[in-house]
Amino acid sequence: MTAIDMEARPPVGPTNFAAALRASVAAATDWLLARQKPDGHWVGRAESNACMEAQWRLCLWFLGLDDHPLCARLAQSLIDRQREDGAWEIYFGAPNGDINTTVEAYAALRCSGYAADHPALIKAQRWIESKGGLRNVRVFTRYWLALIGEWPWAKTPNLPPEVIWLPLWFPFNIYHFAQWARATLMPIAILSARRPSRPLPPQRRLDALFPDGREKFDYDLPEKKNAGGWDVFFRKADKVLHALQDFGHRFRLNLWRDAAVRHTLEWIIRHQDSDGGWGGIQPPWIYSLMALHVEGYPSDHPVMAKGLACLDDPGWRVDVGDATFIQATNSPVWDTILTLLAFDDSGAPGHDSEAVEKALDWVLKRQVLVPGDWSVKLPDVKPGGWAFEYANNSYPDVDDTAVALIALAPFRNAPKWRARGIEEAIARGVDWLVAMQSASGGWGAFDKDNTNQLLTKIPFCDFGEALDPPSVDVTAHVIEAFAKLGVSRDHPAMVRALRFIWEQQEPDGSWFGRWGVNYIYGIGAVLPALAAYGEDMSAPAVLRACDWLKSRQQDNGGWGESCASYMQAESAGRGNATASQTAWALMGLLAANRPQDREAIARGCQFLIERQSEGTWPEPEFTGTGFPGYGVGQTIKLNDPLLSERLRQGPELSRAFMLRYGLYSHYFPLMALARAAKAGRV
Repeated sequence: MTAIDMEARPPVGPTNFAAALRASVAAATDWLLARQKPDGHWVGRAESNACMEAQWRLCLWFLGLDDHPLCARLAQSLIDRQREDGAWEIYFGAPNGDINTTVEAYAALRCSGYAADHPALIKAQRWIESKGGLRNVRVFTRYWLALIGEWPWAKTPNLPPEVIWLPLWFPFNIYHFAQWARATLMPIAILSARRPSRPLPPQRRLDALFPDGREKFDYDLPEKKNAGGWDVFFRKADKVLHALQDFGHRFRLNLWRDAAVRHTLEWIIRHQDSDGGWGGIQPPWIYSLMALHVEGYPSDHPVMAKGLACLDDPGWRVDVGDATFIQATNSPVWDTILTLLAFDDSGAPGHDSEAVEKALDWVLKRQVLVPGDWSVKLPDVKPGGWAFEYANNSYPDVDDTAVALIALAPFRNAPKWRARGIEEAIARGVDWLVAMQSASGGWGAFDKDNTNQLLTKIPFCDFGEALDPPSVDVTAHVIEAFAKLGVSRDHPAMVRALRFIWEQQEPDGSWFGRWGVNYIYGIGAVLPALAAYGEDMSAPAVLRACDWLKSRQQDNGGWGESCASYMQAESAGRGNATASQTAWALMGLLAANRPQDREAIARGCQFLIERQSEGTWPEPEFTGTGFPGYGVGQTIKLNDPLLSERLRQGPELSRAFMLRYGLYSHYFPLMALARAAKAGRV
């Protein structure tokens, strides 16, 4: 039984259903209003996995900050999250632990002084051995082990900093990588070039993970599945790069290397966010600090001090008892604009309320009006997007921009907001989105046409997604935004976008969800967008989508889908029923507005009403997606032969990076219930 079940209310009878629906909407609205920040925004916790805390503990060791007050608190967070079987998992309720997370957590605890015979470490060691040991860890975990002297740098993929000079037309130019990969690649290139390590003291080393001794251990990277001849090519190229690096170091031929490092350092420093982090996410932040440290930047240097101070920023740090958790990202813009959408659906508080006005003013001020990495390929396009986080001017994203425009749309004709420049903000946002459309007609999250499949074959890219291809859910949000802003369906961008949506539908009627779990999220994004544009909601393709949703509704009235659905076809649309996923399914059915769905909608609403507790919905499950887990750099469909091959080989959930956004289980249910009440479909 999940937390949401334990909080369940008694069943709601048909005679008081409408009143219960209104009461649930009102309670959810009040809950949100009570949690608005003084400056007008909302933000929930972005929960991920124990790699965050493990890596930060190892980073503090590497930086020589052994007495940092976070050291013990990070170790405690790892102890608190260990599974009974000794492993650490990558999302709540995962069927198995994760080898990479478990090895990194083990290393962090040893770094913190936990003895190898500590019960937690003995359990972890046995679990790691049962999964084949260190031989099966990913590239990033190998880098971390190299940084603490537990892995030879020569047996890690070489990332030469000279890539900073590759021209834009070259396949391996850094701007052909996804935003998250690019921002992480640059500092790792410095670490790879310098090969630094701060070895753990003898009494804390990871000897137990080398049961046959280090001299007998095979450090070579396992063959990369589905890479074909490219795997052989890149392995040979990697050996050549290592040999050249050794030759240059031996004969002091480092003139070009040092220049490349300096250029890369300049790039890193130029990309530091105003809050001290990098890229709005953990990996480039943590690797950039270590790269700067290796190049002689002391901890009190302004750039380093700002980055380290970010660890105390409540936008990143969450303290729970004696433990501290460092978030992988933060989501204030996303949470605020979706809350505004929920309020617009519920009709309360009104558009003129102080809460809404403060939030809208906060959102308008967050529009990014300076060029970012996206402008390298679009130098003549004016900026106008919104980012996900508090501070991330280099990487505004299409999804936040589209939803921000949906949130702004109801206010565009109000004199007070016109005087504050809302129409200009909307126009810039629309123009930016049109320019960011990919050739396929869809939109990726951060870049245009970020689809170079060759990049997914290199050894470095075994961590998850190296590319940012167009996705259905992001494209659907753009379509909905343009519909609400009155962009003609005959506009070339819309013609291509709608064609993309229909082409991406699965044969069974569902749509793949890239940034939310998974097919339920995809349908929940697409159907409201199609309805907003006046598409024929009685079309056979729409009916198939609705029938798919109804086929996945559970006996309790709710919907749920496991993160495993990204790698296991049988998990599509199946998993513990959650409030957020039930809301997505309801919004899809409500958009179709079919009489035959009335009962399913009523049951879904009742599920939400009965499980609401103190105004909100408890939900421990992860329903947000960072890296889906298929790890091949493209939007995978169930009928794709490449995915079929991967499914036969077994799930690769170690490639996945899943998220639990703390407010997903609140504003999405509020939207769904408010739309149901407004439509009178229950």
